[in-house]
Amino acid sequence: MLSAAVQAVGGQPREGQQRMVRAVRAALQEGKHLAVQAGTGTGKSLAYLVPAIRHAMANDTTVVISTATIALQRQLVDRDLPRLAEALTPVLGRRPTFAILKGRRNYLCLHRLSGPDEVDDGEQLFDPFAISAMGRHIKRLHEWSSDTDTGDRDELVPGVPDSAWRQVSVTARECLGVSRCPIGTDCFAERARHEAGRADVVVTNHALLAIDALENRSVLPEHDVVVVDEAHDLVDRVTGVATAELTGTSVAIASRRCGKLVDQAVADRLHEASEGLDMVLEDAPLGRWENGLPAPVAGALTAVRDATTACRMGLGSERREDPEHATQRKLALALLDEVTETASRLLAAFAEEDVAKRYDVVWLAEQGPDGARGRVLRIAPLSVGGLLRERLFGPRTVVLTSATLTLGGSFDALARQWGLPAEQPKPEGAQHAEHLETDPIPDPDAPRWTGLDVGSPFQHERAGILYVAKRLPTPGRDGLPPAYLDEIAELVTAAGGATLGLFSSMRAAKQAAEALRPRLDQPILCQGDDATGLLVKKFAEDDATCLFGTLSLWQGVDVPGPSLRLVLIDRIPFPRPDDPLVSARQRAVDARGGNGFLTVSATHAALLLAQGAGRLLRGMDDRGVVAVLDPRLATARYGGFLRASLPPFWPTTDPEVVRAALRRLATRTGSD
Repeated sequence: MLSAAVQAVGGQPREGQQRMVRAVRAALQEGKHLAVQAGTGTGKSLAYLVPAIRHAMANDTTVVISTATIALQRQLVDRDLPRLAEALTPVLGRRPTFAILKGRRNYLCLHRLSGPDEVDDGEQLFDPFAISAMGRHIKRLHEWSSDTDTGDRDELVPGVPDSAWRQVSVTARECLGVSRCPIGTDCFAERARHEAGRADVVVTNHALLAIDALENRSVLPEHDVVVVDEAHDLVDRVTGVATAELTGTSVAIASRRCGKLVDQAVADRLHEASEGLDMVLEDAPLGRWENGLPAPVAGALTAVRDATTACRMGLGSERREDPEHATQRKLALALLDEVTETASRLLAAFAEEDVAKRYDVVWLAEQGPDGARGRVLRIAPLSVGGLLRERLFGPRTVVLTSATLTLGGSFDALARQWGLPAEQPKPEGAQHAEHLETDPIPDPDAPRWTGLDVGSPFQHERAGILYVAKRLPTPGRDGLPPAYLDEIAELVTAAGGATLGLFSSMRAAKQAAEALRPRLDQPILCQGDDATGLLVKKFAEDDATCLFGTLSLWQGVDVPGPSLRLVLIDRIPFPRPDDPLVSARQRAVDARGGNGFLTVSATHAALLLAQGAGRLLRGMDDRGVVAVLDPRLATARYGGFLRASLPPFWPTTDPEVVRAALRRLATRTGSD
């Protein structure tokens, strides 16, 4: 089957791909979880799709494929799966079927579109220009509704702002249900769910997978196997789904949604509670709260919780009513429930006195543009490992895969975040992970899993150089020092451009671009100058152009060929020390006797470094340099752990050696 699949997509048989197919097939047969690191160029999509399709068809079940990015979803649904279905039909006896499924909010709701226009965003209520723009967006959505076959927001190009999309879509809580909705038979979301329910393979995203697993309501078809691609992003996406926030504005919107549906005095009580919450948050300290809720905040949250409960009682039980009234009631109930649950969760967050045993982390932040910043109270789980272990790994077989899963030479760092036990025995090269938090007493009931690194078809030590600028000063907080700008200029000049600059902050990226544009002959694009996709396209089309940017470029750029010869990283991408979740997680690990910095911050940095370095080799003929300007990669005690997380490039700290290599590459490219 694999040979037919490879031929269908125009690929070549590869040893790593064959090893992965055998491992995935065995995992599905034995019901044992599997983590597979498969480097760029392995063909991992086919390596899991072929055994997954076979399993689904042989057992008359559905296999769910979960991805982190829209780009990979589109690749699977628009390219890989159609070709595979065609190639495997003669082998399997019938054509495999597949579908894509997203959260209900991603689909246009025809009932909301046909209802009265509303502006439900507190920031736009008194802005006539914003309301006028909203009207134009809504008009365009009306026109698009007649042309679209799917109602999928991602197919609307160009898109519309979130505030406009919210007016024509609903969450699962807000939906009337297919039986009560007057347009239920034409519902885009229900049509997508129906198609998914009949498919052998369903492609979804990590967020919907998390909702299905964590919220005790089935949004995906019944399935016994999940393949998690881009698994390095799973924990962050699940954490995002499990994070809640509360503002005075969100409470006020809940009050307005109740409108004439409840007694005016009851609605006024909730509005007053929203104003009270706004007032106390303005006086509360920003940042993570460790020692409990400030008394005024606790009082305001109690008032919010009690007022939303009263509003909910005022709405009464569900009854037969006209569709328009039913819609308004459902929208009000959904937001009331959300506010009530968040307020109650915040009030219960500090019930456990032991910080290391607390389930949630609470912090106060600011959001919004300068001059109009508001305060938001957020709550997120300290860890999602327990949730994943119980609700994802417990009921089904899970295959996790990515080009980056082993950090410090071991799967253990990410396995622990997923709620899986440490791998036994340690794989070769895992000595750099020895300072990570360990489990002193193995759990006999822990899920069984296996880790497999199938390598990469690239010969990293021959195709690339890892250069660490050991002689540079340790980076500080005041931007890029002159020595860093000089080093960047020399490297870019030697490379003749073709540089992807990955910076730890947008400020650093802009500083480098502005400082170097007058000094260099090569064009420098900077993230923010235009849409990121257009900048990447311009960068790929000209092998003298440089592109400087930050986080989204670390993982989202795929530029094979001569347009990329140098990947430049300004500093080790540790998370901000004042990040509320990072600091709380580090403290919890320390409290259990582990090394919080290495387990949390160094693991985060290792993952991003590996993703960034992985931008260099995207094709079999690619050659180049990964240059890390931060000397700590060579000098710090944690440097070995970080270097062991990177592809095995040929290492050097000699600037003359690396500049000479870049000049040779630039000359070779120019002569081709």
